[in-house]
Amino acid sequence: MTHSTVSSLAAIVLAALCALPVGADPGARLLDPIPDKPEAPGFELQGADGEIYRLADLQGRPVIVNFWATWCPPCRAEMPAMERAWERLKDQEVMLVAVNVGESAEEIKAFAEQVQVSFPLPMDTDMEVTQSWPMTGLPTTFVVDPRGRLVYRAQGERDWDDPALLDLVRALRE
Repeated sequence: MTHSTVSSLAAIVLAALCALPVGADPGARLLDPIPDKPEAPGFELQGADGEIYRLADLQGRPVIVNFWATWCPPCRAEMPAMERAWERLKDQEVMLVAVNVGESAEEIKAFAEQVQVSFPLPMDTDMEVTQSWPMTGLPTTFVVDPRGRLVYRAQGERDWDDPALLDLVRALRE
């Protein structure tokens, strides 16, 4: 790893530690609306499964885009709820992808097997994509509407299988 990569990772770790107040209930918050609904930065990333994932290919339906890492405790904690959400959403014209920040395919595969994650896990190994999204720490999750605009953000851990949260996402379907 280069010095700038280590510095970037250190900044993300620090921000992740600050993302959720001590004692906060992650399920108590839903999603924060993003003013002006800017266009989502695109990406084309290879997944740990070898597939190529492009945000542009997912347009026409809501897309949940999570940024995470295996070394991030809140990221790890929210993954089982994300999997339960995926099981509910995958047949409802909603997509979920979790972009891993800076780790190897081997690390991601081992985590996915351990936690039983079945949704796509694209890899941002050089963190270029991560740096183009409006975020300051991990985990951060965005909801992109069917036209490719950022409509919601969740900074910090969330209870992704919360019915009220899922209803906000489903309401974006065209």
